[in-house]
Amino acid sequence: MRIGYPCLNRSLSCSPARTFRLASWSDERLSETVTANLSCLENILSYNIAHGLFFFRITSDLVPFASHPVNTFPWKEHFSAEFRRMGEFIRSHRIRISMHPDQFVLLNTPDPRILERSIADLRYHVQILDLMELDAPAKVQLHVGGVYRDKPAAIDRFVNAYDLLEKSVLKRLVIENDERLYCVSDCLAIHERTSIPVLLDVFHHSINNNHERFGNLLERVNATWKNSDGIPMVDYSSQLQGRRAGAHADHIDPEDFRSFLDASMPFDFDIMLEIKDKEKSALAALSIAKNDPRLYRAPTKIGSDP
Repeated sequence: MRIGYPCLNRSLSCSPARTFRLASWSDERLSETVTANLSCLENILSYNIAHGLFFFRITSDLVPFASHPVNTFPWKEHFSAEFRRMGEFIRSHRIRISMHPDQFVLLNTPDPRILERSIADLRYHVQILDLMELDAPAKVQLHVGGVYRDKPAAIDRFVNAYDLLEKSVLKRLVIENDERLYCVSDCLAIHERTSIPVLLDVFHHSINNNHERFGNLLERVNATWKNSDGIPMVDYSSQLQGRRAGAHADHIDPEDFRSFLDASMPFDFDIMLEIKDKEKSALAALSIAKNDPRLYRAPTKIGSDP
């Protein structure tokens, strides 16, 4: 069980998600921005290793406008050595990596233009992981999408689009439940038709469910992951008090997290904390879970068995 957080580290003075306006596009601007983003990502990963955090979600903004038609710069070739070096670092320290495209990536859209852009964006995310030469447990997670007034038809479109994806995308893609439209049971039904692994978002499940107990779902969800996928990934957060249902907490709720760990026994998984203060909550979670027998601890010598 690895514990991690997404995209940004608020203790560091850099961001791996620097971007610029499309109107300011130039090859030089892109090269400078990606160079800075990769340097910051390297700093974040080094920070995480030093603090025992072995799970990280890489920002989608690592390469601005990567899937946009304006981008004809050969960024994959230009930065191939940097990506390869970072991948070596990730593998040597046994870090679990994921990515998460934004809400505009929709495989079940009825609009063929949006579908084309969505597939291009998925391809970009997978290319990042492939350039780092990471194996199949480095995943790209996606929500099912919209309902478009006809949920069965929307699910059919998702399945049809999924069947058209390239093998390089298929081996990395997983779906997760959301807090409004698609619950865990919906995702499990899609898995039955596609074999796509299901990522359980614990917070979303607490809001949108079919009255299933969280603990009772874990066995079914875990069974959607093959050995080649690595151990399952779980997203965790809790409700921000005084805000709309589904607003993520600013900081981890220690009692809620302890209850989550207890309820999830004995299943093993990697935990992504979707909490606003990022690494601060991840470090607090690591402290709470320090006696959990599932917790991954780095070997004393890199390369030796844990």
